[in-house]
Amino acid sequence: MGNVGQVSVTFAVLLWPVDGRSAELHSYEDDVLRLVDEHRGRVVTRVRSVDPDDTHPGETQIIEFDDDAAFESYMADPRRAAMAGRRDECVARTQLWRVDAD
Repeated sequence: MGNVGQVSVTFAVLLWPVDGRSAELHSYEDDVLRLVDEHRGRVVTRVRSVDPDDTHPGETQIIEFDDDAAFESYMADPRRAAMAGRRDECVARTQLWRVDAD
C-alpha cells in the first residue's frame, strides 16, 4: 500500500451521539466517510453499538491512510468542513487516536 518508504497511518475513532440523535450521527458519518477514499484512505471497519450510552460509543471506526499527508488532506477537505454544522448537532463526543494495525 502507498509508495515505498511511506508509512501508513491508522486511527481508531470512537463517536458518541447527542442524546436521541444516533440516526443522525450514522447518517453524517455515512456522508463524511465517503470522502476518505479520495484522500488515499480506507475505512477498515465500522461498527455501531447495539445499545450506546454515555460510557460506550455509538459508533467505532478503524480508518487507514497512506501517510500523514493523506490524513491531513482529508481533515482539510472543504466538503468535510461544510458538514461541521451537521456534526455539531449529532456528535456529542469523539475520541481519535493513532493505532498500530498488524
